[in-house]
Amino acid sequence: METKMIMTEHVEQYEEQQRNTGSKMITIEERTMVRDLILLPYIDTMVGKNLKEMELSSSILKRAYLMAGQAIQSRIMQDTYQLQKELKQRNIKVLADEQDEFILYHKIFCRGYQERFGLTRDVMRTEISLRLTKYTAELGTVLKDHLK
Repeated sequence: METKMIMTEHVEQYEEQQRNTGSKMITIEERTMVRDLILLPYIDTMVGKNLKEMELSSSILKRAYLMAGQAIQSRIMQDTYQLQKELKQRNIKVLADEQDEFILYHKIFCRGYQERFGLTRDVMRTEISLRLTKYTAELGTVLKDHLK
């Protein structure tokens, strides 16, 4: 009987230790947030370059394209601010580290732990494309709802 109690205590201590340690490690959701925070400035730069090119255009829809691009940039800034705020609340800091030809590295400081986070250029391109598609779809939905 006594052995059981000791074992139960040890199990409880172990589980408590795991809970405490687990809460310090970065979660999958937080890792996604870090990835998005890293990608958003690249997306903003791409949209900004496209807006500059559009300003030189003679398209009759130039003004509409510029307004759409500015709306997307505004949304990118909102998302960046929200992610920075959320990560700060979770005690997570992200710093650029180094990059080579294929991978962009960042250091993540998460509740006393540090890890290196790498994104390949291919993954970045894919994620940026998906994110831009999402922003464009959101803008389209707003326009459709407004026109009803």
